[in-house]
Amino acid sequence: MALQPRLDLRQAQTLVMTPQLQQAIKLLQLSNLELTAFVEQELERNPMLERDERPAESFEDRVPAEQRRDADTGVVVDQDPGRGADAPLDVEIDNSYDEGSPYEGPSYDPDTSLGSWDSAGSGGRSDFSGDERAFDETLAQSVSLRDHLIEQLELDISSPADRMVGMALIDSLDDAGWLVADLEEIADGLGTTRAHVEAVLARVQKFDPSGLFARSLKECLALQLADRNRLDPAIQCLLDHLDLLARRDYTSLMRLCRVDVDDMQDMIGEIRALDPKPAVRFGGGPAEPVVPDVLVRPGPGGDGLDGAWIIELNPDTLPRVLLNNRYYARVSRAASREDKSFITETFQTASWLVKALDQRANTILKVSTEIIRQQNRFLEIGVGGLRPLILRDIAEAVDLHESTVSRVTSNKYIATPRGVFELKYFFTQAINAADGGDAHSAEAVRHRIKALIDAESPDAILSDDTLVEILRTEGIEIARRTVAKYREGMKIPSSVQRRREKSVKGLLKTR
Repeated sequence: MALQPRLDLRQAQTLVMTPQLQQAIKLLQLSNLELTAFVEQELERNPMLERDERPAESFEDRVPAEQRRDADTGVVVDQDPGRGADAPLDVEIDNSYDEGSPYEGPSYDPDTSLGSWDSAGSGGRSDFSGDERAFDETLAQSVSLRDHLIEQLELDISSPADRMVGMALIDSLDDAGWLVADLEEIADGLGTTRAHVEAVLARVQKFDPSGLFARSLKECLALQLADRNRLDPAIQCLLDHLDLLARRDYTSLMRLCRVDVDDMQDMIGEIRALDPKPAVRFGGGPAEPVVPDVLVRPGPGGDGLDGAWIIELNPDTLPRVLLNNRYYARVSRAASREDKSFITETFQTASWLVKALDQRANTILKVSTEIIRQQNRFLEIGVGGLRPLILRDIAEAVDLHESTVSRVTSNKYIATPRGVFELKYFFTQAINAADGGDAHSAEAVRHRIKALIDAESPDAILSDDTLVEILRTEGIEIARRTVAKYREGMKIPSSVQRRREKSVKGLLKTR
């Protein structure tokens, strides 16, 4: 067969991932904290971006809630005029920046022309005696666990050799405060004996907080009980049989410890009051609170019972950046050819970032509005009002792809009158109805199972089979293994363990 060149005309559909599209997808799945960090980096790197310092305008100031209510859905959406829910996500927006005048501002003094030195405008003191330190320099710094233990080591142990062993033990603690290194390895590394290391270990185990330097859960609890002078033979026997305590086999525990119901209840209460991870309180920085991306509140009626809910983006989580058109126009006129290429590239990058941020905000608001519209009953009556919902339902309603909806709902939180929830919380599987009616939400079924177990009496413990029968009478078709899976997922023990636990509590009440 002879080879010869030829021309073919073919037509095919392909998806081209442009850098702009990749950036939009990346921004869509970022949380508000990650997005803030990303925007801060872009502000430092791109001179064409400027931070918008103007105060955010509230929803009530822009438009009355009565004028924004949808009579069909009962959902009030916070949107700017000209940016409706039906507008395309890649809508062109006008990002103008006005540098203002140097003669404007509250600190300018027309009489002295020294507004920047005006003590009233700057908040300083006329006698210059104020504290000039930055605010973060005046904050108290939390003490780490290592520093806390080293301070006790220097006070309680004077021998240099013992201090060296103590430092090795301190450096061998994990995040929970347990000793993870082997004593033989520590002794070999320091050139000493195991007996020397054990002697120092016995001394540092008395440091505050109690329970540190333990090598097992039993030892950790025993150290804390000894510090409280409560390590008697009965509770020591209880620590030797923690497996029975985990199984709630209180009858066997009372026989082994040779105590009655009252003493067993007291000992269990003392065990539960202990901390199995005593070093957690010395963790890193303070826990960051969850900042919601979307806010939901009742509509004009004030209680949401009429079906009207106002949905708006949280202005505190929205990065406010502008495109500095005036600066671009000024520097591009006097720039050389090489400089103009760099300026044009940074201007286009900044323009695409602003558009991507606007697209992200519109998409989050659009998806959140549809979720609230379909889960309106949850806001009215609680978990029992959740309906089955999957990503495809929202994707079809808002004309987006399922992957886009998945990115929007990941690491995004919504604040409702019933608490702050992740958007993923509202997506639950469907449980078929026994009578062929509307399906039930899996989350609502779990809530119903927990309510039934919480209301059971010690004389009538509900088994998984009994729960299945009760749910079927309520119109919920569910299998026994599904009930067991939901129960175990909520950390609820089996009916046998609950019967043991409640029988002991019942005996306690009768005494």
